[in-house]
This record gives sequence, structure tokens and C-alpha cells, in this order.
Amino acid sequence: MNRPDKRTINLIMYLWVISAALITLGCGQKTPAISSLQRTPSVPAISGEELYKKRCAACHDGPVARAPHKIVFPLLGPEHVLASMNEGIMQTQAAGLTKPEKTALAEYLGERPIQQSTESTLFVCDESSDKIHQGQSNSEIKSWGMSLENKRSVSSDVAGLSKSDIGKLDLKWAFAYPNAKQARSQPIVSKGEIFLGSHDGTVYSLDLKTGCANWTFSADSEVRHALSLGPWKQDESEALFFGDNAGNVYAIDRVAGELIWKTNPNDHPDTVITGSPKLYGDKLYVPLSSREWASAANPAYRCCTFRGGVAALNTSDGTTQWISYSTDEPAPTGQFNTENVPLMAPSGAPVWNSPTIDVKRNRLYVGTGENYSSPASDTSDAVLAIDLENGELLWHYQTLEKDAWNMACFVGGPIGNCPSENGPDLDIGASLILATKEDGRDILLAGTKGGMVFGLDPDRNGELLWENKIGSGGFNGGVHWGMTLLDQSLIAAIADTDFGFDPDYEGHPGLYSININNGKLDWQTPAEDHCAEDSRPMCSDGMSAAITSIPGAIFAGSFDGSFMAYDDTTGEILWKFLTNRSFETISGETANGGSIEGDGPVIIDGTVLINSGYSFGTRMQGNVLLAFTADGN
Repeated sequence: MNRPDKRTINLIMYLWVISAALITLGCGQKTPAISSLQRTPSVPAISGEELYKKRCAACHDGPVARAPHKIVFPLLGPEHVLASMNEGIMQTQAAGLTKPEKTALAEYLGERPIQQSTESTLFVCDESSDKIHQGQSNSEIKSWGMSLENKRSVSSDVAGLSKSDIGKLDLKWAFAYPNAKQARSQPIVSKGEIFLGSHDGTVYSLDLKTGCANWTFSADSEVRHALSLGPWKQDESEALFFGDNAGNVYAIDRVAGELIWKTNPNDHPDTVITGSPKLYGDKLYVPLSSREWASAANPAYRCCTFRGGVAALNTSDGTTQWISYSTDEPAPTGQFNTENVPLMAPSGAPVWNSPTIDVKRNRLYVGTGENYSSPASDTSDAVLAIDLENGELLWHYQTLEKDAWNMACFVGGPIGNCPSENGPDLDIGASLILATKEDGRDILLAGTKGGMVFGLDPDRNGELLWENKIGSGGFNGGVHWGMTLLDQSLIAAIADTDFGFDPDYEGHPGLYSININNGKLDWQTPAEDHCAEDSRPMCSDGMSAAITSIPGAIFAGSFDGSFMAYDDTTGEILWKFLTNRSFETISGETANGGSIEGDGPVIIDGTVLINSGYSFGTRMQGNVLLAFTADGN
């Protein structure tokens, strides 16, 4: 199958992707009581599609400058659309519509029913429940990467779980995320207390032993990554730091969940905080990514102007200390799209991953994605080394040249806002890992969607030490989020799926162990297939999610909902649990598991935590957090 056909096939995936994204809910402050949102069936007497054709299509099918393309509205959600008609910028255009008509139109554009507040059914901790600092363990996992170097490895003391215990793991409790179709905010844990975000923007404090809720906080939109925990002022008071899908960054009090500060470090309206902010010293390092790839589908959109990068914020008040952009400032290229709108470049190169901190060299490292417009810059699909103090770009290593892509390549064709280079979209999505080899020298480890893993020398401006192509790679292939360091081995998860639409694609999903000293493969374990024929393409055996290691074992999840532990020396599967099913939760509600994607397992104090459910692409949605123990306590 030739490339244009394959890209057309992948349109199906991206249409599903954009239908499951940002929901703008919440008030940006601590909720006075723990609340939930549930779907209310809506059967309008009038067709939202007909209303759209009569009242909206002339502008939102394009081309009208400043009018978002219809394809963006599922990204925003029906609540956002309805609010814009009631009290926002679309009040004049919506004049004359009845309340049911506005609801029908919003639900048609947002591609789901509007959700309304209901009485909470969360299981709330009572006064007799175990509380923080009251007899709990002092163990902590305070960030996405579980260390400044993003090794994603947990010591035996913190894990509280040995290799011999793994076969005895059993489900202890399950937590249902209200108003969620996906669960992808990796938990962090401190002294018996779990902190994590959710699809509707709620941030939770849960008890590790029981799963009961201590408090909640409402962000403006989805919090999709792991929170970071640490001091925010000189008296060592602790705060939780995180971002949301509206580009906001927050600090909230660790004990009560109350807002300390909130800021928006990047003025581009399409900014999204995808990767987990990394806390070090008195600065919070925030990766900047974007949804401009979708905005570019509008032929009247001035494509493209977003620049990825990292923002350094003061932890005490959120003020911006510096921003290091991954591209130069966009400028007119001298070319115009089919609507005579000038094309801009360079753009894009978003940062999807959590920064890696190199204390010895006083720098941080991130990987970037593709450009959104042509010509592509030499900092897309690249590793960037940035000075911690002033944000200066010290060096970069590019893995793939001429990678520029956006949604216009599907809906607008090559004569619209689609970059002339048109892909292939092979990002560096997983956080980089800083490790030390047997000879005592450091090495920087990375992986790409192209299926390549490689090692760079941080002392020689990122000189390539070795590379190994372990996966077929591709649009939905290679390394997405999943890498961990275990002794002298880099363990990488390979996704390698194409959603079942391309019969010519041959992927090699599974788990791979690579010697960091020479880049050679030690072992590989192909992914098991737990999908029924009638569950495809939503179910597949690709391994995309982040993975986590403890001495002797690696924990990893799969698109098909399977959750497994592997032997670190042979790759043998030691334990397996299928999460793609329903669960009775601690609140009495039924929750569903689905695909495991994005975030990874957390192992602490003898408890293994994993989220299940992912509604992007053709994956299986779900809304559950699962806790496993080996001793039943």
C-alpha cells in the first residue's frame, strides 16, 4: 500500500483522537465538597446536525478567519460550546435559539451529551481513616520519572515488593473516576497518600490503603500527567504542581488541596501541558505542547505559530523565569495556502515528555515532536540540552530531518495548510533517561516512534554512541512512553500497531532489553494478544504506556488492557492481570477498565497501582484506578 493510501487510512484514527480530548470544566479552585459529574441522556426534539448546517457551517466548515474549524469542537467539549453561546463570544450568533436547540447544537459539535453535576458517590475518608503523618510509611514517589534522571525504577525499600511476591498479587481495591472516559494521570504517592488528576480536571487525594478520598480540587480542564510534589517556599511547606489541557499551571497545598497560585506561562491559545512538570530547587520546569496540529485543519488558519519548549517557573509564586523555545520565532515563508493566508515557519516541535534533570552539568534534557509547517527545523524530532539557570539551548541532536505534519494533511490536502514535507510524524515522546555505564561515564538514553533507541554522550554535546532499531516504527509505532532503566539495561516497550487498517504493516510489539554499554539486544518478549476478533481495532497488542521496574522485574501494560510483570533477565512473564472488564469499586459504583496507555505503574509500600482506560484513537475507554497487594493488607 502506498503512503497516500496509508495516511488516508490513518485519518480514521485521528478523527477518533480528536473526538475524545479536552473537556473544559471546573472553577480553578478547591471544591467546597467532593463532587462528581455524570452523563445525562439528552434526546433533543431538533437535530443538532440540521442546526449546524443552517446556522454554523458557512463559517465553521471554513474558510472564515478566526472561526475554529468544526473538527476542533470535539477537542473542546460540548460544555465549552454551550458556554460560548450562553455567555461567550457566540452570544450574538446564537440569538433566537431556544435552550433545547443550543443544547442539541452543542452536543452535536462536542460529539457527546452534556454532563451535569450530581450528588457525589465518592467514598470519602472519615476521621478514623489512616491519614497522612499518622502511622503511615515515609516512602515517597514524587514525580513521573521517579527520579530526576527519569529512570522509572523503584528501589526495593520503597517498593516493599520482592520478585518472589509478584505471583501472589491480587486486586485489593478499585477506584472509579467520575465523569471520565479515560484514566491517564499517573499517581504519585507520599507517606500513604496518593495524588493524581483526572479526565474532568479533578485532582484527588486518596488513601493508599483504602482508596478513600481526602479532598478534591477542580482544574479548568483535564489533568493528564503525573503531579510533582515538593517545597514551594522557604519553610519547606509542600505543594503539588501540575498543568492542564488549557495550558494552565497550578500549585495547590498538599494538605488541604487549596490553590496557592495559577498561571499560564505561554500566551499561545493552543498550548497544552502534556508532559509532567519537573521540580528541582526553586524552579518548576514545564514542558510546552500544543493542539495546533488540529487548528491547522481550518484553511483560514494562519499556520502555524506555536513553538514548543520548556518554561521555568518560580515555585513560590508561579512567575516565569525563562522560556526556552524549541524553534525560532515563526515568520512568513513567502508562500500562501489556498485561501491566500500566508504560511508561517518554523513552528511546532512540541515537548510531550517530562524534563530530565542533570545536576552534575546543570542542565535539563527533553525530546521534541514534529514541526507543524514547512520547512522543518533542525530541532524537531530531536533531543535538546537546556541550561537550568537561563534556558539557553546548549546543544541538540536530531533523529529525523524534514518531519512536518498537521491535521490539514487529512482534511485539507497538500494544497491547504498541510506542510510540503507531510510527515512522517515520528516524535520523541518518552522522557529521556540519564544513566551511568560500567566505565563510569554517563549516557543519555532515548527512543522514537520510528522504533529506534539510542544513546548519546552528554559530555560531547550529544554525540551518538550507539543506536538500535528494535521496532518497525511508524505513525503509531515504536517507543511512545515506555522506557525504564534497570541496572545496566534499558527496557523499552514497543507499540507497533496501525489500528488494523493496513494489511501490509508488520509490527513487532513487545518488551525489549538493551545493554546500555553497547546498544545490543539482550532479550525480547513479543506482546501477547488478548483481543477477541470482534474487539478489533479498538483492542490490539501494542505496548505504548510507560513502564516501571523494581529489582528483578518490570511492570508493563498494553493496549489490550493486559497488565504484566516480566523477569528482568529473561523477559519471562511472571504475573498477568486483564483489566479490560468491569470492576466493583470502593464507592459502590461499577467502573470499567480498557486500554492501558500513556501513564505507567507505580509500586510503593507493597502496593501496585495502575490506571486502565484510554479513549483516544481507537482505544478502549475506561475509568478505573486499580490497587494490587500480595499480602491482602
